[in-house]
Amino acid sequence: MTDFDSHLSRRAFGFGAAALGALAALPAAAQNAALSAEDRAVVAQAQAYLQGLAAAQGTFVETSGAVRREGRFYLQRPGKMRFEYTNPAGLLVVSDGSNVKRYDPRLNTFRQVPLGSTPLATFLANNVRLDRGVVITRVTRMQSGAFAITARSQSRPNDGSAILAFAGSPLRLQEWTITDAQGVRTRTQLTTMQPASGLAASLFQLRDPTQRPRRN
Repeated sequence: MTDFDSHLSRRAFGFGAAALGALAALPAAAQNAALSAEDRAVVAQAQAYLQGLAAAQGTFVETSGAVRREGRFYLQRPGKMRFEYTNPAGLLVVSDGSNVKRYDPRLNTFRQVPLGSTPLATFLANNVRLDRGVVITRVTRMQSGAFAITARSQSRPNDGSAILAFAGSPLRLQEWTITDAQGVRTRTQLTTMQPASGLAASLFQLRDPTQRPRRN
């Protein structure tokens, strides 16, 4: 997530446009008409899982090229998520339900973009839909029951793609990989994930630490 603009913008994340609900002119059934009945069942399974994911916490590892980052995450749908990096220490990415904010203490920089312009909106939406505004180009099913879904934006197909990987019994989202328009891949693995309750509201609040109070 360096480069907040390249990793959290709609331009870099082709999937982000779909998350916004930027629906294509074609009806959803036509967008994914090439999928088999088995593939469509898998997509429905993934959608049901994401819809039922109300609150969770765990750890993650993010890799892009030779760069590796890790930390903890907290999720509370709809709209709220927190990526709390331990490496590099202090880096924060927080969605408060309206905006996604990023603070890097090493550079003393703070930025924010609307949640709707990021791919996080897909996971955090009140109603998760994988059959609108997105073209599912591939469903990979394995004998173990694990599966992966490859998708790109219907309206901005050249902006990149996303792969969501699910496995386990009970099913859980294990990782996602984003490939941007330049071919740069960022992989986020959820190394642990468990249901959470009573998450503090303060986890999903982030004021601009670079703004100092004005003196009268």
